[in-house]
Amino acid sequence: MTHSIELPDDTVTLAAGSAMPLLGFGTWQIKGDEAVRAASAALEAGYRHLDTATVYGNEGEVGRALAESGVPRDEVFLTTKCPPSQAGNELDTLKASLDLLQTDHVDLWLIHWPGDGSSNNDIWRAFGQARESGLAREIGVSNFDSALLDEVTAATGYTPAVNQIEWSPLLYDAATVADHRDRGIVLEGYSALRGGTLDHPTIVEIAEREGRTAAQVIIRWHLQHDFVVIPKSVNPERIRSNADVGGFALSDDDMAALDTLGKG
Repeated sequence: MTHSIELPDDTVTLAAGSAMPLLGFGTWQIKGDEAVRAASAALEAGYRHLDTATVYGNEGEVGRALAESGVPRDEVFLTTKCPPSQAGNELDTLKASLDLLQTDHVDLWLIHWPGDGSSNNDIWRAFGQARESGLAREIGVSNFDSALLDEVTAATGYTPAVNQIEWSPLLYDAATVADHRDRGIVLEGYSALRGGTLDHPTIVEIAEREGRTAAQVIIRWHLQHDFVVIPKSVNPERIRSNADVGGFALSDDDMAALDTLGKG
């Protein structure tokens, strides 16, 4: 028998008013039947935020898991991403995503990484059209720096709701956090459990003291900072464990200790 888990219910309100769960389930590099099983396990565990992308090649599997889960569509925050190579075909790309995801809208649509030169502004204008037409409730970017965030905002009048970047305690940078907060852009982190974070002595020490896993400590750190985090796994028990972070809190001292890891 599986024990019950305590899911966090933390959300952040985005530019157009959507409530985005701070905890999501990432699906990068998960393919085929394994993607269906993993996304299904995440929904069963209680995740209500799924993150995919055109280039992941698994939107159909994520859509199938959602359709078969019995969880109402309006209870799940769904993100997908458009590669900049689709400049000029943005809306067709989104419609293909929607077909695969078996839905009439996504909750968040991201430019997956910056395009060349001024193409970002043109792509971002199309994203604005997608939001106006209701195909995407919120629009954002991924892997953009502050200068690019300002450039697309100035060119179009649309501020990205979210910027999804590689992020963890080891990458923490107060200036980056301030750059996002000053612009009203939510910082969403990916690859939080990669790059040596799970083995870092400070993180392991806190985890052992709290009777938690290193992954749970890292995820909890994100939540207490109001960062969005999208851990991924194909192991159902780990998927559940990563979501079981609603029942404890890190102390101010532990949070500060984790923040300092980014200055190493």
